[in-house]
Amino acid sequence: MVRAILTPQQDALLSEERHCLNELQVVLARFDAAMEDQATLEHSIRQLDELFLLVVVGEFNAGKSALINALLGQPLLPEGVTPTTTRIHLIKYGSNSEHNLIDAVTEVTTAPLEVLRAINIVDTPGTNAIRREHEVITRGFVPRSDMVLFVTSADRPFTESERAFLQCIREWGKKVVFVVNKIDILERPEDVGKIVSFIAENAREMLGFTPEIFPISARLAQQAKRGGNGTLLEESRFAPLERYIVDTLDERERVRLKLLNPLGVARYVAGKYLAIAQERLELLRDDLVTIQDIETQLEMYRQDMQRDFRFRLSDVENVLHELESRGIEFFDEILRLARIFDLLNKEKLKADFARAVIANAPQQVEQRVDHVIDWLVASELRQWQAVTERIGRRQAEHADRMVGQVVGTFDYDRARLLESVGRAAQNAVEQYDHEREAHRLAESVRMAVAGTALIEVGALGLGALVMLLATTTLADVTGLLTAGLVATLGLFVIPARRREAKAELRRKIGAVRHQLMSALTQQFDRELECSVQRIREAIAPYTRFIRAEQARLNEAHTQLLRITQQLDRLQARVEAL
Repeated sequence: MVRAILTPQQDALLSEERHCLNELQVVLARFDAAMEDQATLEHSIRQLDELFLLVVVGEFNAGKSALINALLGQPLLPEGVTPTTTRIHLIKYGSNSEHNLIDAVTEVTTAPLEVLRAINIVDTPGTNAIRREHEVITRGFVPRSDMVLFVTSADRPFTESERAFLQCIREWGKKVVFVVNKIDILERPEDVGKIVSFIAENAREMLGFTPEIFPISARLAQQAKRGGNGTLLEESRFAPLERYIVDTLDERERVRLKLLNPLGVARYVAGKYLAIAQERLELLRDDLVTIQDIETQLEMYRQDMQRDFRFRLSDVENVLHELESRGIEFFDEILRLARIFDLLNKEKLKADFARAVIANAPQQVEQRVDHVIDWLVASELRQWQAVTERIGRRQAEHADRMVGQVVGTFDYDRARLLESVGRAAQNAVEQYDHEREAHRLAESVRMAVAGTALIEVGALGLGALVMLLATTTLADVTGLLTAGLVATLGLFVIPARRREAKAELRRKIGAVRHQLMSALTQQFDRELECSVQRIREAIAPYTRFIRAEQARLNEAHTQLLRITQQLDRLQARVEAL
């Protein structure tokens, strides 16, 4: 479009339109839109700097080439009953009549004709030709048009393929003018009116308005122009169409349609990706629910484990309570004057203490701590299985729901992450070695207890370690008893020593119990936190992708919505010119 011919109002609109279209280009590039759509928008923007483009479309053998030849007044294009137009023919003004092949699908024809000084004309392959690539070529060129001449034949008006093609044109927001060709083959003049009414009704239903419809005979028009036959030209009814193209499409109307062309393309493309962004956001909302479900599961897992651990820990603690009770009973039984000779035998006293008090406490401690460890390992495995099941359901729910396949790698990346996260969780379940994990936990607990006790434990088991702590401290009690009894056998000494021994026993057992419970609790808390963290790390790539995509899509959706609203306002202003 030459800016010198624009009014100040048109020039201002053109500047605003270019700014809005360029902004849309940036958003589409960031959105990773399909290159085909980005190229279509780019072509429509470039069309603003070119002559008005009139694109002629229709089915094979509807008479498109004949119509153009009649309009130009000379047979520039080949005509025939077979598909003669196999590529795009761009017809423009030139000092000489020439045909130049630009690429595999485009041929440029030039001619020194006055009508071509104001407009360029495009002849397209038939939309129903045997070679389906012809239709692809035609559909790809329609978005570049400033106006579409939709040619249908009087002997088969508004076929199903024409309806489908018209729907494509409507989506791009193009100005459409209907031409009913070959009216000369109709037997009765009133049939023309019936066909025009039929097309008007169907077009109104599809387009939402009644377009201009011109019934003509391109064949008769060519004959009339070649022979200068005015009567035949009137019979062809070609003059109204010619006046519309040459006179009605004056400079002002051509500018208006030229400004509308990229707006229609932009609104279609923006609307398409606005819908894709919306659909993807809805999909991601489901993904975020999945992530939140897993987080909720992990928090419940943590709370349930912490609550249940306290109950299970009491089983271990009961062993020491029972040990303490047996010790109290032992001192009540042994520290009596009647057992004086037993009290003087230190070795027998220790053996009796080991048999009656220690008994099988080491084995009980080992067994009950093992039960806690088994419970912890099994619970972690069940949690992994729950995550695997949740991710698996997410994959199954959307196995057939592919969103935005026409653009970018969103579906591929999301599906790949879901698969990798699901596979990682499944591998964790399949490769979970209960025996190895239990052994590792037992060792960590044993070392934690040993570290708390500040003793060298070597290869001792947990139960043996606890009993070593107990018997070491209790040896001090028995030593105190025998030393005191050797010094005196007074009646008041034995009760005092008994009270002292029982108090010392409670203190020592309490210290052992505190060390064991603290070590078990601290180690449990660490293991629980590690368990939760391992699951979070497994789903972290999926979580990061979903949250990053949500932020990106929210921004794109906001920008596309704003640009769409701006395009609507611009279109209303252009249509009012």
